[in-house]
Amino acid sequence: MRKMYATLLPFAAAAVLAANAFAADPVKIGVAGAHSGDLASYGIPTMRAAELVAENINAKGGINGAKVELVIEDDVCKPETAANIAAKLVSAGVKLVIGHICSGATKAALPVYTESDVIVMSPSATDTDMTSGKYPTFYRTIAPNNAQAQAIVEFVTGTLKAQKIAIIHDKGDYGKGLAEDAQNAIRKGALAEVVLFEGITPGAVDYSAIVQKVKMARADAVIFGGYHPEASKIVTQMRKKEMKTLFLSDDGVKDDSFVKIAGKYAEGVYATGPADVSGNPVTKQYRAAYTAKYGGEPGAFFDNAVAAAIALTNAVEKAGSTEIKKVAEVLHNQIAVTPFGEIMFDKNGDAMGVGYTMYTVKDGKFEQVK
Repeated sequence: MRKMYATLLPFAAAAVLAANAFAADPVKIGVAGAHSGDLASYGIPTMRAAELVAENINAKGGINGAKVELVIEDDVCKPETAANIAAKLVSAGVKLVIGHICSGATKAALPVYTESDVIVMSPSATDTDMTSGKYPTFYRTIAPNNAQAQAIVEFVTGTLKAQKIAIIHDKGDYGKGLAEDAQNAIRKGALAEVVLFEGITPGAVDYSAIVQKVKMARADAVIFGGYHPEASKIVTQMRKKEMKTLFLSDDGVKDDSFVKIAGKYAEGVYATGPADVSGNPVTKQYRAAYTAKYGGEPGAFFDNAVAAAIALTNAVEKAGSTEIKKVAEVLHNQIAVTPFGEIMFDKNGDAMGVGYTMYTVKDGKFEQVK
């Protein structure tokens, strides 16, 4: 009898271990961004990137035996909604968030997360101020606005040789911040003359007034800080007036939605975006998974979102915890293998080695400028 009992002990222990593993609390990760509205083309790819990374991890048994559970919320890229979403995620016990997508929405949500010691990692919020030390739990897998603005300025003054530049923006944290960074870069280097600096009202039907100001200023080029709905209207009205002024913008415009809306008037527009990483094995893996599950191409910031999801889950696995100090220690000091190669984060939360490149619309598609 004793012999039989002794024989059964290993099986009983294994059963207990299996039950504990099965019962392990899930690792809750919030996914916040625009999943509806005009800017959903930015938020949906991020949501799907998080889903694919979570599915991959869970298929392999989870993180240290715990399943990844996504808590998905739509902030429509509106600051007031984003702050409420942040409070909702905190109340749900979420300690890690992928998002938000737009800088204004992200900035509105960050005080809530900072107060609650929640780590937030955005694939697309570029406002320079957010990694200035004000929000110690904020990280991002995209370079900040000042780096993006510098890339635009160097290209328009160096490669395109523009001497008179009009800078316009949508008055938001993202668009205005980029515009100010661009103006500062031009003036600091005495690279060209800023002949116009002005904000517009997002969502307006007609932008003929600002287009006329650009024309009257005799600008060689326009730098626009903002998103594709406004950019498409402005460039369309410029081209209909037969203005050949160069049009350059940011990663808020480098999206297929801009090309679809602006149509033939999108041709020749320049916009910055993350470098093409299509040759990276991790990129190939997740883009193939996206096509298999959802069909088509993933869209803007998908690779950055995959990088964010991998970096966060990798940190939790190596830390053996979702405790903020332990996760932060990994993020700052250990690499994660992502579509952008091996990355970790500087003291302010910016991913090291992630920058911008220039794209132009050619034959109805954005392609990287060689």
